Amino acid sequence: MSGPIVVGGGPAGAAAALLLARAGTPPLLVERSREARDVVCGGFLGWDALAALDRIGVEAAALGARPIGRLRLIAGRRSAESRLPGRAAGLSRYALDAALLRAAAAAGARIERGLAVRAAEGLRLRLADGAELTADALFLATGKHDLRGLARPREAGGDDPAVGLRARLRPGRALAAALAGTIELHLLDRGYAGLLVQEDGSINLCLSVKRSRLGAGPEALLASLAADAPALAARIAGAEDAPAWAAIAAVPYGWRTGETMPGLFRLGDQAAVIASLAGDGVAIALASGRLAAAHHARAGAGGAPAYQRAFAAHAARPLRLASGLRTIAEGPARALLPPLAGVPGLAGLLARLTRIGG
Repeated sequence: MSGPIVVGGGPAGAAAALLLARAGTPPLLVERSREARDVVCGGFLGWDALAALDRIGVEAAALGARPIGRLRLIAGRRSAESRLPGRAAGLSRYALDAALLRAAAAAGARIERGLAVRAAEGLRLRLADGAELTADALFLATGKHDLRGLARPREAGGDDPAVGLRARLRPGRALAAALAGTIELHLLDRGYAGLLVQEDGSINLCLSVKRSRLGAGPEALLASLAADAPALAARIAGAEDAPAWAAIAAVPYGWRTGETMPGLFRLGDQAAVIASLAGDGVAIALASGRLAAAHHARAGAGGAPAYQRAFAAHAARPLRLASGLRTIAEGPARALLPPLAGVPGLAGLLARLTRIGG
């Protein structure tokens, strides 16, 4: 036995590692990438995510996060704006993940980068170089990537699963001005896209589309946007560089689990996958890491089943509501949403109800 092991160095894994270390059980955290990098997606920090970061001592503003106070919702040629009910910010995962891992290391967690885990059998991990590690408690935080042996059910993505796409854009002056202080959400046939400004002034563009809409690939999708999402096509055309896409397939939006085995704590997207249009993925990741560490502090590895049930119950409402909104946003009724977003208080109420932190 080697003590607790965290697999994955995103917000869920880093938060768990930090809090485990502070509780006196410093874990080993293994992360497959050798250096900080951007991922698909997570550039939006809602008020619950910012509060969770504050609680563990990571200040987003100090990392250069750009304040966001407005939501702009666009479907076809209809658009509406409303104020968000709390403070929000745009911060790249590149910056956020690196800061969280520094904090975890400072608290006493051992961080091993460039160490890929290929498979798991129970709490035993097989690494890419053939070596094995055995944990007395395993914190699975591999995000949207599944680990062989502990993968989420294949059918969780549905018959027409979502594909996530992300690109970092260098904006022209007009595009930067249009997105200042704003999260912009574009609705399209079988998908949606979000744009915001990050700490370095670049634009984070995230797209979620069903596989049937993606067709021949991102370039074919972009070519089709002028028909049903002309404003999004214009935004992308307003960048000074062409998108260089990162992608992930078969995202099981709406999936969550309250089941696990003794010693296995599923975190973040390995516990509950909220539709990304809600913008609460980072908050869910942080909340899962905090709750898992608390259950481990109380009951050790044996606390995993109780943690998993509690987190699944906690995440149920925001996941259900976000999935319902996603269904409308991607369907024929999406044109009705911008007028509704203009109703005073309604967008703020829906935003609050899709937060795991309230």
